[in-house]
Amino acid sequence: MINLKINGLNVSVEKGTTLLEASRFLGFPIPTLCHVDGLSPYGACRVCTVEIMENSKSRLVTSCTYPATEGLQVRTASSRVISARKMILELLLASCPQSKKIQDLASAYGVRRQRFRQEYEDCILCGLCVRMCEEQMMAKAIGFRGRGEGRSIGTPYDRKSEVCRTCGGCMYVCPACQLRCTFNQAENPICGACENLSPPCLEKDNYDDMMCSMSPCLACEIKQYEPLKGEK
Repeated sequence: MINLKINGLNVSVEKGTTLLEASRFLGFPIPTLCHVDGLSPYGACRVCTVEIMENSKSRLVTSCTYPATEGLQVRTASSRVISARKMILELLLASCPQSKKIQDLASAYGVRRQRFRQEYEDCILCGLCVRMCEEQMMAKAIGFRGRGEGRSIGTPYDRKSEVCRTCGGCMYVCPACQLRCTFNQAENPICGACENLSPPCLEKDNYDDMMCSMSPCLACEIKQYEPLKGEK
């Protein structure tokens, strides 16, 4: 068994367990876009970034691909992690603002602006459709093509695939295809219509800059059901 700490809690996991799996096992939510249980981890979207500390040095890693190691200290919602996720969500909004899943994540993390050149793409190159087609449907009908700015997903030479069964699995897992946000004003790519206005709380007893890492927040739920003054 591997022993490590996640948000100050000691946990033991089996060898080969990723930080994402270990964190979710403890109930710490970590957002993902390019990860689906049953498919190989890819680490493309980087929304699942967490902060780890080794030898008194900390760095950000993708939790879906980073394995749990002995003595590792992990923080899933530090101020550094939250800032990184917000930046990543801004970039994703610049690429694909009509993805409701991205819009919901941006709202949940309080992203109110997008500072990058606006584009209206239908793909964030998360690779979910490629892995679904290869690993679950055993077809390999689509794949990555090109590099850099010219990188895309499709069939070789844009020819109709002879092995595609039109199963729809690629669309089922695609974060850009699942639900489309109808908000499409070019001057303001952030919808905000479904935004979560619940303020994050701080775990000052453990970390000065630690954001709320529980979902739902147990402290908030307790306060919600506390009797008012004069009530029994």
